[in-house]
Amino acid sequence: MPDTDQARIRSRALPLTDPASLDPLMERIGDAHYVLLGEASHGTADYYRLRDVLTRRLIEDKGFSFVAVEGDWPDCLAVHCAVTAAPGAPEDPGEVLAGFERWPTWMWGNTDVAAFTRWLRRHNEGLPPERRVGFFGLDVYSMWESLHAVLAHLREHDPDRVDAALEAYRCFEPYARDPQSYALATRYVPEGCEPQVVSLLTELRRRAADMAHLDGSLAEFAARQNAEVLAGAERYYRAMLDSGPESWNIRDQHMADTLDRLMEHHGPDAKAVVWEHNTHIGDARATDMADIGEVNVGQLVRERHMGRGVVLLGFGSYSGTVIAADAWGDVPRTMEVPPARTGSLEDLLHRALPGERALFVFPHVQLQRPPSSGRGEWFHEERGHRAIGVVYRPQFERVGNYVPTVLAQRYDAFCYLDHTQALTPLHPVAAESPEEQTWPVGV
Repeated sequence: MPDTDQARIRSRALPLTDPASLDPLMERIGDAHYVLLGEASHGTADYYRLRDVLTRRLIEDKGFSFVAVEGDWPDCLAVHCAVTAAPGAPEDPGEVLAGFERWPTWMWGNTDVAAFTRWLRRHNEGLPPERRVGFFGLDVYSMWESLHAVLAHLREHDPDRVDAALEAYRCFEPYARDPQSYALATRYVPEGCEPQVVSLLTELRRRAADMAHLDGSLAEFAARQNAEVLAGAERYYRAMLDSGPESWNIRDQHMADTLDRLMEHHGPDAKAVVWEHNTHIGDARATDMADIGEVNVGQLVRERHMGRGVVLLGFGSYSGTVIAADAWGDVPRTMEVPPARTGSLEDLLHRALPGERALFVFPHVQLQRPPSSGRGEWFHEERGHRAIGVVYRPQFERVGNYVPTVLAQRYDAFCYLDHTQALTPLHPVAAESPEEQTWPVGV
């Protein structure tokens, strides 16, 4: 890399040393209603900790309403109840996180998320219930858990609508909580359980709309959301067997739609912090994801809500350690993250900023990929940008794990942490898991 390139990188690098060093990012966020915070892996403590520090400032200084994460709706709703001190909920949110069972449990069941949620509980205890900051899951995987939650809610609150839930339950029951078996069965009966799911979702949407006029309760919203998860999961698992972008797009569209519903539920002044992998929050149009027809949450939120302010923050590192597994369902372990591939974004930044941590805040740009020639700046050039999933094989990194990226178009700002450390799970994961591998692996 020419010395001039190194000098340009150093001239833009804002040292990350303490919470106050995030001030330029807070200024860029301004009055934005959507702040999406990424991570280059699901197993790196440094990413979680920096998101924690920034999210606390967004809540305390800018009045953000809730945190939405790449997690299951039912599990995260239990965390929400704990952090908002709901009646009957555990006092320690870490106790709830330690009870997460879906592999990979360490994504949310780790010491750093436990520390953040304990802080959030303490913060909320000083606020009236209507102003307490929530914690919600956006993901689509919890098909059976959401179905059981809907059935339990209707049995307690609306017995006349139980039949629709039972029809869906009976349709799914033969597949014994195995989404792959269900997906394979739709090869022979293409509609699968879709009619039953659509009928149930229609009933729950109607009920939620009726109840919203009365009290707008979280319980009714949650029941409707569980039905939306069931519908999204049914579509996702049917599409999962095919090659191509459909299952990815179903999942990310579901997460963006869930975020929209949460914002509507919280009212016109709501502000959301989102915690997800870079591959979800960095605009897909600035990567090769667009070449195969994939969209993602960051792109969809920009397209839908740019007028209300959207800021996307990416993360990356050059080397270190990470918690991941060798195969889907395996016990996680601490792995060495080798030095980044020559010519990659991380390699470029390491050579300019060895051993350092830096924040980059980019000028507003028109999205254009590939970039036009002659723009000159390193952050407008396309380079491989490392992405590590829950399944990681460092020995194969040279031929994978890098997403071609135009950095300043994929994100509004970027945190570079030269060397990072693995996070600490709250408990070990069982050696075998019934959870089926989902596509694409690890993000």
